[in-house]
Amino acid sequence: MMNPVEFFRSLPKKVCPECGQHVEEQAESYLMECERCLAKKIE
Repeated sequence: MMNPVEFFRSLPKKVCPECGQHVEEQAESYLMECERCLAKKIE
């Protein structure tokens, strides 16, 4: 069985579905888009 810490480290980085840029994950954040694409939606 895999160590839980190693499991979470091995997960792929989150990618923005709009532009494909890696999303900087933050604690307790469920955002899927990067900040740039979110800003475009707000304007």
